[in-house]
Amino acid sequence: MAELNGGTAIAPQSALEHDQIDPSAPAEEQAMDEQAIDDTFAALKTLLSTVEKLQKARQTVGDMKPLLIRLLDGEMLSGEELEDLKGGIGGLGKLVKLYGDYQVALAQAQPARHLLDDMLKTPTAPV
Repeated sequence: MAELNGGTAIAPQSALEHDQIDPSAPAEEQAMDEQAIDDTFAALKTLLSTVEKLQKARQTVGDMKPLLIRLLDGEMLSGEELEDLKGGIGGLGKLVKLYGDYQVALAQAQPARHLLDDMLKTPTAPV
């Protein structure tokens, strides 16, 4: 009991106690921690889904890339190739949107890195 806070003694916490969940902590605090963990996993799921969609869109646009290059080089394309490109242009717009979604999902999932680091720490021996 080292400090006084408004006449109430407060015991200092060791580093080990600080990292553990305090069973006497208010339920609201524990619920917030659980909510943060739930939010972190939801962000990871969103990131995973977004990456999957982004990869599919990249594949679709990647298939169109040779035709787009030829078009941009001023080459004439067949009617079938032009029709393929018309569909591919929509995919290019989708790719741009998905890339933006990916950037947002990646930023929102960053707390998962800290959570994983905390959960997977190897205990260190006292010095």
